[in-house]
Amino acid sequence: MKKIVLPLALLTFAITSVNAQETENTKPTANYDRWSIELNGGVNKPTRAMTPGYYTSTISPFHADLGVRYMFNPKFGLKLDFGYDELKDHDDSAPFKSTYLRTSLQGVVNLGRVMNFEEWTNTFGLLAHGGFGVSQLSTDNGFDGEDYMGHGILGLTGQLRLSNSIALTADLTGIVNGKQNNNFDGQSRTTTGAFDGVLLNASVGLTFYLGKHEKHADWYSEQKSLEIEALDKRVGDIETMMNDSDKDGVPDYLDVEPNTITGVAVDTKGRTIDRNNNGVPDELESYLEKTYGKKGETNNMTNNQLVKDLINGGYVTTYFDFNKTQPTNVSTQGIDFILTYLRNNPTASVDIYGNADEIGATKYNYNLANKRAENVKAVLVKAGIPASRLNVVSKGEDTSVDKDSAAARKLVRRVTFMVK
Repeated sequence: MKKIVLPLALLTFAITSVNAQETENTKPTANYDRWSIELNGGVNKPTRAMTPGYYTSTISPFHADLGVRYMFNPKFGLKLDFGYDELKDHDDSAPFKSTYLRTSLQGVVNLGRVMNFEEWTNTFGLLAHGGFGVSQLSTDNGFDGEDYMGHGILGLTGQLRLSNSIALTADLTGIVNGKQNNNFDGQSRTTTGAFDGVLLNASVGLTFYLGKHEKHADWYSEQKSLEIEALDKRVGDIETMMNDSDKDGVPDYLDVEPNTITGVAVDTKGRTIDRNNNGVPDELESYLEKTYGKKGETNNMTNNQLVKDLINGGYVTTYFDFNKTQPTNVSTQGIDFILTYLRNNPTASVDIYGNADEIGATKYNYNLANKRAENVKAVLVKAGIPASRLNVVSKGEDTSVDKDSAAARKLVRRVTFMVK
């Protein structure tokens, strides 16, 4: 009998201790369903505590059970189940008919996950279950009343996944009764001691999974999930790296100047080609000179309407890192462009517009945008432009982009200019 009771104790201990460790070392997840309903039917065979001359058939088809199971995680859970067995005489047995009812609370170990079945199959699973409960034995033509007892139960369940909602199961279970006063046939008292009745059940059935997630804990691999999450993150990081904010053909992670004017040629590092260092890309300068005349002519490049339109259209921009008030090292070209324009147009003045993204409090972002504009003004003043020609305006939060997109938010942490 120790061979039967000892595995029950070990299974209960394993579920308690290992599940406590799992709870401590892993975060709970909601990526799988936890509840299921189990319905089974099959055969039974009492192997002990029968009166001489009374016996059932070798395979007696009068067993059914219904269970409700909850999984704490993909490896361990609990189930409450109800069993019914009808025990009847075989052809050469003296006549009898008994009914055996039980209620059991059992721990469940998902051996499929413990032994990493997912490495070779997503169709077959294996559960071990065991615990304790109470039982009732009654008979039609034997002792009067009912015989109540406690029991230990231990079993093994094979699983065949039919879909994400249903699994076909085959179960083999052994039950050991404690203090069973009457034999299963009900005709005489037991004489075998503290552990008196032994009943075997073999059944097939269906498990129905409950919940809104794609998979139940029975089929959910935490390791596979972590691998998929890591892969998704890597793909997301690559997509972010490949963003091309200024559409110059150089991805942001390689782009030294991620705010170049659209359509202007850049080198392999995303830098506009400005050989004379006047703040105007050579390609644009060549076009303007060809179209509007060279310096010294009446239609001077630095005074023409097109350059003014470029500035007022937001093409000349200075960018900032998150929650910073100093321009990024690679975005001072916009300030150089404005400085060149103001030097060549001594009667012109400019409004300096500060902007911020939507992360944070609105009032804080308004002040942040103002500080950005003030710092750009300070750079121009130190470069020799009179403060009277520079007007700072805080526009606060720029709501023109998706605030949930980190790449899009980079585009609105900026300072733009309006020439007057």
